[in-house]
Amino acid sequence: MTALPAVEVEALSRVFGTGAARRTVLDEVSFQVPRGEVLGVLGANGAGKTTLIKILATLLAPSSGTARVAGSDVRTRPKAVRRRTAVVLGGDRGLYPRLSARDNLLFFGMLSGLGRTTLTARAGVLLTRMGLDDAADRRVETFSKGMRQRLHLAAGLIAEPEVLLLDEPTIGLDPEEAARLRQTVRTLAGAGTTILLTSHYLLDIDRMTDRVLMLKDGRITHDLATADFRRLAGHVATATARGIGPLPKLPASLSTARTRHDPAGWQIDIPLPTWDPRLLADIGSAFADLGPHTFDVRPVALDDVFSLVAA
Repeated sequence: MTALPAVEVEALSRVFGTGAARRTVLDEVSFQVPRGEVLGVLGANGAGKTTLIKILATLLAPSSGTARVAGSDVRTRPKAVRRRTAVVLGGDRGLYPRLSARDNLLFFGMLSGLGRTTLTARAGVLLTRMGLDDAADRRVETFSKGMRQRLHLAAGLIAEPEVLLLDEPTIGLDPEEAARLRQTVRTLAGAGTTILLTSHYLLDIDRMTDRVLMLKDGRITHDLATADFRRLAGHVATATARGIGPLPKLPASLSTARTRHDPAGWQIDIPLPTWDPRLLADIGSAFADLGPHTFDVRPVALDDVFSLVAA
């Protein structure tokens, strides 16, 4: 028997306001998320990402359509959804600053109905996993932004949810903190947790997700595996050479190159449609005798694709 999807959304819409002020934020959105998948929800500000997460978390009711999380309808069985779902919105709210990290976890665990013995053990495991062992008994008001974000995630995981909803999980984190959180998310997915996340940091989507859902004006424009979404750029990498003096003469195989030239020097960007050894050899030959100041190759990132499809 085929397992039911962890998340099922059918013709979901959300409208705010009435009359002239009426605004459709989600418009007939439909998709499914298999168990254990990490789905990244992309879109510009106002595309409907956070509204979607709030509906799935039962924090906001849909105007029409249906959404089921872990088999339960968000409208008719919200308590069942909450028992099997955790939402991590981050930011400074949602934690009790005068309590310690450990006491925050114990409190949220008790709200989830966990017994004292199970809860104490689980809180200890999560504090270790999040790198908060040394600060476990400190007041949260003394924590850095990154530490609070990790504690938010620990609080979301205390009841071992089947589905985890993350909204901008690395916002405000330094690179080391963000990398730690990304690794935690991938570990959770490997253990079977289904994760939906939104982020303006496309590195989060690139590093954490299996699949990308792109929203624009409340509608889905793309629903692709992350690797396939990246291929929408039309090339796998860009080779960039910079130098001074006369512009180099490029062979016909490099006709897609983009050239910029000013008194300070020149820059040539060459899209690489594939990792073709012959094309790389042509690039090497074109610049071999010119001694460019710099030469580098940058693989395509989701930033490149997002700029293309969001336009």
